[in-house]
Amino acid sequence: MTDIQGLLGDEADDLLAHTAHGIPKEDMVLPGPDFVERAVAVSDRSPRVLRNLQSLFDHGRLAGTGHLSILPVDQGIEHSAASAFAANPRYLDPGNVVELAVEGGCNAVASTLGVLGAVSRRYAHRIPFIVKLNHNELLTYPNHYDQVMFGDVEQCFDLGAAGVGATVYFGSEQSDRQLQEAREAFARAHQLGMFSVLWCYLRNPAFKKDGVDYSVSADLTGQANHLGVTIEADIVKQKQPENNGGYLALGFGRTDERLYDKLTTDHPIDLTRWQVANCYMGRVGLINSGGASAGKGDLAQAVRTAVINKRAGGTGLITGRKAFQRPTAEGIALLNAVQDVYLDDDVTVA
Repeated sequence: MTDIQGLLGDEADDLLAHTAHGIPKEDMVLPGPDFVERAVAVSDRSPRVLRNLQSLFDHGRLAGTGHLSILPVDQGIEHSAASAFAANPRYLDPGNVVELAVEGGCNAVASTLGVLGAVSRRYAHRIPFIVKLNHNELLTYPNHYDQVMFGDVEQCFDLGAAGVGATVYFGSEQSDRQLQEAREAFARAHQLGMFSVLWCYLRNPAFKKDGVDYSVSADLTGQANHLGVTIEADIVKQKQPENNGGYLALGFGRTDERLYDKLTTDHPIDLTRWQVANCYMGRVGLINSGGASAGKGDLAQAVRTAVINKRAGGTGLITGRKAFQRPTAEGIALLNAVQDVYLDDDVTVA
């Protein structure tokens, strides 16, 4: 097993011994082997959605734990193929993308319609597919930032996907349209028996003020999550919070002082707990993103993110560039290290 304490270094005691008081764990709907039956089966989801969602939780090294480890590879569109794959060009081949998820013990692979469609007959029965339907492409000059549909839900169903995914850039000028498109896609996916995953990202230059990026503040990302679960996302993907007080600093919207002095502290577990709470107190699973690859520190950073997510009551991690932008054996080892956090009974909910 991974040396979690060693990788956490000086933060080990603070992260592993912290107790959350603002929103106690007893009030949360926590992950567990019976999560689908306990938290989702009482909803309006059809038996076919429940079956596909259960297959997601029953796959890979984390099968039966109620936690998720997902490999996402859509960065060839979202960031450009050169920036995503120059470090390891073999992942321009969709077969190698899915093989990394399989060998890495992931619950699922999330990628584009083209990537998963290219190898669906070989792999759709071996690992759950999540097709990411919309993307932000950066070939338009000058660049603009918008999520547009690259496929439809029926295509995802035909290639054997277990779920569909979409992004909404909350705070952007186009967010209303994106939200409506994602809502329509999720409703159709549920009709066909597929679950839904929403990338709830904040995107607006105004969210950066005085050198602080409030697009990763707990209060604003929490509200994005709350909007995401409102359109019946079954899983929410969100960046882990790095600060708080976005509403206060930017001077817009509505908030409550009790969020800052009673419900949260500046501890990363408490900030992430607020994200989980906005996912209907955990009835919808929160997976945090792994972020960009920074080199040698990736393993420790990935483990840290996983510890915070798990102890906050989150459902798992979605780790892409940190895994596929390095030699395959190292990528598998990093994915396994993240999974080891969720397999370690000593890492408990705070």
